Amino acid sequence: MSHTVPFWVLIPSRLASTRLPDKALADLAGLPMVVRVARQAQASAATQVVVATDHARIAQACAAHGVQAVMTDEAHPSGSDRLAQASDLLAIPDDAIVVNVQGDEPLIDPGLINEVAQTLAAHPSCAMATAAHPLTEWADFLNPNVVKVVTDRHGLALYFSRAPIAWWRDGMSPGMTPPASGTPLPPHMPLRHVGIYAYRAGFLKSIPAMATCALESTEMLEQLRVLWHGERIAVHVTHTAPAAGVDTPEDLVRVRAALAAGSDQTN
Repeated sequence: MSHTVPFWVLIPSRLASTRLPDKALADLAGLPMVVRVARQAQASAATQVVVATDHARIAQACAAHGVQAVMTDEAHPSGSDRLAQASDLLAIPDDAIVVNVQGDEPLIDPGLINEVAQTLAAHPSCAMATAAHPLTEWADFLNPNVVKVVTDRHGLALYFSRAPIAWWRDGMSPGMTPPASGTPLPPHMPLRHVGIYAYRAGFLKSIPAMATCALESTEMLEQLRVLWHGERIAVHVTHTAPAAGVDTPEDLVRVRAALAAGSDQTN
């Protein structure tokens, strides 16, 4: 990918959070979390970084630190719905590439943002792109909270699942009992899905009108709606696992410690 295609970064950020109240505004080494995320995104090659929020307090925090924000409706069922509205409000051209960087990823690698955007640019037949990395532990492969993805020979997603896919018929027990220590993982190199997405803006704007499907409702994975409707998703495979996001108070402690140790990538 020698030619870099311009792209936007939109960051969905809502104030409500069940496990960690006011998560978007949590202090991380002197900056609200959402501002930390925006700073990481600004270190990528994005031409513009905008926070799409549902609450004036988040917009005010962004403004106080020079981060652009746009107000969206409170009732959006998902981040992609929020970004669809933001794309309209910002008049982003339909052929532009938009990267969805989650608002609780304060340690996200700017290079990963670039790679996902350029993966979509390199696959004109795809409506979206995302990322994955190889799994190395059986516990993660069998964990339903770890989403897996399998791809075709062109690096396009065939399916995403909470189940261990592809199923290794000759090496896995029927009850999915974790194998003995030292047992190699399946030979197909299982991939863990990473929740970062690039969209063509015109497709992003169409997502709220797309009918949900039984696969999405069963697995609780929104990207399955895209595959069910016949659209393609390109997958960038990175060899290292990205830094984990913040969902719980324990995660907040971990990220604060990482920042204190100087492991963040902000300038």
